[in-house]
Amino acid sequence: MFYVYCIQSLDDEERFYIGSSNNLRRRLEQHNANSNKSTKNHRWRLVYYEAYLTEKTARLREQKLKQHGNSKQKLIQRIKSSLSE
Repeated sequence: MFYVYCIQSLDDEERFYIGSSNNLRRRLEQHNANSNKSTKNHRWRLVYYEAYLTEKTARLREQKLKQHGNSKQKLIQRIKSSLSE
C-alpha cells in the first residue's frame, strides 16, 4: 500500500504538512528526526491518511493537494473540524 498523509505540528497547531510514503510509521519518525527540510525543527503527529494500491496514484493525489490550494484548503478544514470534535 501507498499512502498520502497529513501531519500536524505539535508546536504550532496551524502548521500542516502533506506527503506520501509506503511506510507511515517510518516516515513520521523521519519527520520527527528533522531529516526533512520542510518539516525540520517541529514535532509532528499523524492526523490523516489515504491508502492507495499504487505509488503512481498516491503521488498524483499528493501533487493535486500540494498544487491546488483549494483542494488542500478543504482537506485541512475537514481535518481541523474532526480534531476539534
